[in-house]
Amino acid sequence: RNREKQRLNGSEFSELRVLQSCLDQPMESSIHEVVKYTPSLLPAKHYDTETTEPVSYGLCTMEELLSWRRSVANPFNVASVCLAPRVPSLARCSRRTLVSHDMMGGYLDDRFVQGTNVENPYTFYHWQHIDIFNYFTHQLVTIPPAVWTNAAHKHGVIVLGTFITEWTEGAAMCEAFLKDEESYRAVADKLVQISQYYGFDGWLINIENSLSEVAVKNAPLFLRYLTDQTHERVSGSLILWYDSVTESGELKWQNELNHSNRMFFDACDGFFTNYNWTEANLEWMKDFSGVQGRLADIYVGVDVFARGKVVGGMFETNKALEIIRKHNFSAAIFAPGWVYETHSDKNEFRRNQHKFWALLFDYLYTHQVASHLPFTSSFCQGFGEAFYWRGQIETKRSWLNLTAQEIQPLYSSWDTEAQGRLTSCGCPEEPWNGGSSLLLAGLIPAALKTPVCAPMFSLHVPVDSRIFVALIYKTSSGIKVSLQIKTEDMTVCTFPVASVSSEALKDDQLVSQFSQMCGNPDPDGWTFRCSQLELHGCILTEISLLIQRDGEDTGQNTPFSCHVGEIVVLDVASLQVPPYAVQGLCIDDVVWMRGAGPSPETTSPLLRLGATLRWEYPAELVHHFRVYQRWLRGPDPRIPAGQLQLVGRAYSGLFRVTELVVPEPPSLVELVVEPIIWTGLPIPESHWGRRQLSYTEANPGSLS
Repeated sequence: RNREKQRLNGSEFSELRVLQSCLDQPMESSIHEVVKYTPSLLPAKHYDTETTEPVSYGLCTMEELLSWRRSVANPFNVASVCLAPRVPSLARCSRRTLVSHDMMGGYLDDRFVQGTNVENPYTFYHWQHIDIFNYFTHQLVTIPPAVWTNAAHKHGVIVLGTFITEWTEGAAMCEAFLKDEESYRAVADKLVQISQYYGFDGWLINIENSLSEVAVKNAPLFLRYLTDQTHERVSGSLILWYDSVTESGELKWQNELNHSNRMFFDACDGFFTNYNWTEANLEWMKDFSGVQGRLADIYVGVDVFARGKVVGGMFETNKALEIIRKHNFSAAIFAPGWVYETHSDKNEFRRNQHKFWALLFDYLYTHQVASHLPFTSSFCQGFGEAFYWRGQIETKRSWLNLTAQEIQPLYSSWDTEAQGRLTSCGCPEEPWNGGSSLLLAGLIPAALKTPVCAPMFSLHVPVDSRIFVALIYKTSSGIKVSLQIKTEDMTVCTFPVASVSSEALKDDQLVSQFSQMCGNPDPDGWTFRCSQLELHGCILTEISLLIQRDGEDTGQNTPFSCHVGEIVVLDVASLQVPPYAVQGLCIDDVVWMRGAGPSPETTSPLLRLGATLRWEYPAELVHHFRVYQRWLRGPDPRIPAGQLQLVGRAYSGLFRVTELVVPEPPSLVELVVEPIIWTGLPIPESHWGRRQLSYTEANPGSLS
């Protein structure tokens, strides 16, 4: 127990010194380490104890919450993606959709900040149809894993953590922190600091235990203080209250907003009702004076597991949504991971996910992702059976990393003209980049003489320049496609994305370099097409693909499929920006181990390295980073230096190398960081980050 205390103190000291020690490393020299197999001083909660992989976690006790401070927080769990703007803004959205993700206790495969290797994981990708994402567990303080925050923020979706108290233990906590102003402000201050540090957008407050007279009197004051402080420090933030205790302090779910719980609603941004409501509850609530002017702030709860007496649930969740929207309320969909948890064949997850959300689409509202150029997406859903780069396998093993998820298109199934059919879904069999492409499949009826329009993106992207558009796709035989872009003034630009050759774009060397692939055949069947457009003072709102027969009309129905690998819309001027170099690459928190774990007792002959890399690079320019290692010198001088070997991919300037097999000491290895920018243009190697690490065996008699 005393040793654990020493480790904690050491880890706190290490975290306090880490930035300074990183900056103190001379950039021109290599770093030297002595190989020792001492227990890691890294905080056990921040890292997997076997591999030192960084992980996300929550706080289980009030002591943990009140002692939390930035100096000992987990830097890996800080979201690397800021909340994207959207149209309409949340404040102007009159009927919102919240998803509360509660799955098997939480912090599962998604706890690995840098991703993990797993087959058939759960994930979510219907972001353009929801407004708020809540990560829910039954720990006291649920801090959303950074991978979820990153994925949601790319799509303009707000992310909420959860603060929950339950049962006898929860009641005792509430009596302690709601006893007076000083106590409830201390808790609220920590919740604000945590959301601000980790980069998410607020909290769902769930008090599911009875409260004393003093505690229930202070609860709205706690809520109001928390709401005000969060708004002041976290832009666009929300604080929601769950329907649980009443003004008397009794734990009694109301399944509506009414006189007995209005005091909590008045003190925060919104109210999440319990799930056992009837339409009569909604009819009464719509006319309740306490709701007037704030219908959008009432989130009517829907338990997808359909526990208790509820409307809908499971594959009938649409029945609940229909009634909720009929009365103009927002909806809170609880535990949609039901489609994964309760179906034993995880290979059917995509199919079940598609079925569940397709049933809801009539009651969901699409918001537009508001961004600036460049706009790109390769449709990666953040997981796959292998990791692809430009149609080639880069890493051949199943993986999950929601931070790698690209801007997602509109997934659904539509009836088209003349009794045709169109389905849009993710496809893991034919990725271009990442783990999946977009599959558009359906039927062109014999009677249909016009193209089938497949909507892909709903956007809000200002354009006032010459733009470059590239499309990468594969189609079934007898089909041709064209790209359609709509602007806010309803201008429609339709072109076959084959009209511009690389010769026509040679007015600039970088533009020529980018477009040299256009029109060229690809051995794996991908087609590259490019075009330029002059658009000034307009806003891109829709990107669609038009699909039609190629050749003679046979008078028969024509089935079709089209895999879309990537779409790129660039400001041509952005291709002329000189490349940036990776700055300040440093190495710290080095751990040595034998075999698969840090235990000195392992007998594997392989020496493994764990280390944290940090560097600087403009975040707005980079898609991701490749991290490599190379053996420069080993114990045998006759063996030449090795080639660059891929270690992993980073999505910010922070990466943990784990279990990296290195030569026996004395040796010299080089760690290298290559930026992959949004335009796809290669960055010269002279601009990559490089750092050498030399190491020797510990002297006889030293600690090992």
